[in-house]
Amino acid sequence: QVQLVESGGGLVQPGGSLRLSCAASGFTFHYYVMKWYRQAPGKEREWVAGVTRDGGVKGYAESVKGRFTISRDNRRKTVSLQMNNLKVEDTAVYYCKAEAIGSDTVYWGQGTQVTVSS
Repeated sequence: QVQLVESGGGLVQPGGSLRLSCAASGFTFHYYVMKWYRQAPGKEREWVAGVTRDGGVKGYAESVKGRFTISRDNRRKTVSLQMNNLKVEDTAVYYCKAEAIGSDTVYWGQGTQVTVSS
């Protein structure tokens, strides 16, 4: 069955780094645009970053631009989010999402908690 499994979350001090990974299975990974979203307590889920199917084009929310880097490995069916210079306001549950081009098909992972605190 379709699975997106995030890992790499945890507790980190402000200014620190974390690398999130999302492992995909059960669907044709390279057909899908991959995105990261996050949801902080009491807030709506928001888009963080995205990468096209071939990895050639990447986009970032203004709040993370210059600090976060998204990448994908189509052979290993993974998408990663390198997060540097983390801030308290980056605290959230982070989700990966797969979107099919030209259809309504989307898949979500279960999320991984990132907590930035001193």
